[in-house]
Amino acid sequence: MDMKKRISLELRNRSPAEIAELVVDNSRSADGEVEGLTDEYTELEFLSMVNVGLSSLAKLPSLPKLRKLELSDNNLSGSLETLSEKCPNLTYLNLSGNKIKELSNVEALQNLKSLQSLDLFNCEITSLEDYRESVFELLPQVTYLDGFDQEDNEAPDSEADDEDEDGEDGAGPTGDYDEEDDEEEDEDGSEGGEVGLSFQVNRGDQRN
Repeated sequence: MDMKKRISLELRNRSPAEIAELVVDNSRSADGEVEGLTDEYTELEFLSMVNVGLSSLAKLPSLPKLRKLELSDNNLSGSLETLSEKCPNLTYLNLSGNKIKELSNVEALQNLKSLQSLDLFNCEITSLEDYRESVFELLPQVTYLDGFDQEDNEAPDSEADDEDEDGEDGAGPTGDYDEEDDEEEDEDGSEGGEVGLSFQVNRGDQRN
């Protein structure tokens, strides 16, 4: 399905100004260009165009409220300066799996002053010597590159995983307490058994 048709389907009888999130992954762009998006999407905050064959962002409309942009698995190598012009408030940008080879390709992102997280997984640029240090130096506003900050701390998106791990750790002591309770019950049970046995012995003595 082409991108323009996919976008019209995603509207579901709503007006473009009502849309806050739009996902058109795996649709087909026309000649590698963005199509079907207009300046009318004034409230759009999240846009995902994964694997749509994009090679240019020249036709990206002005999206002033856009904060998260997914562009992984396309053919982008440049034209990133368009992002700072059309999406000045981006905080998260995923360019994984594109044809970004040089630092000069990402230099155009310097004007995205709110950008906090940038993903460049599976781009040739990641094989450059001192790649991470260079990108952090070039884009000082970026906190997380490929999911980790300069000190290799993971991005907060993984908080849910951390909570799960904490939950498992928390269950450990509780489990131990349960086992102790079981042991106490067993001891009580065995004591009860001994009392019963001695009682039977006493009754036997009385019969004799």
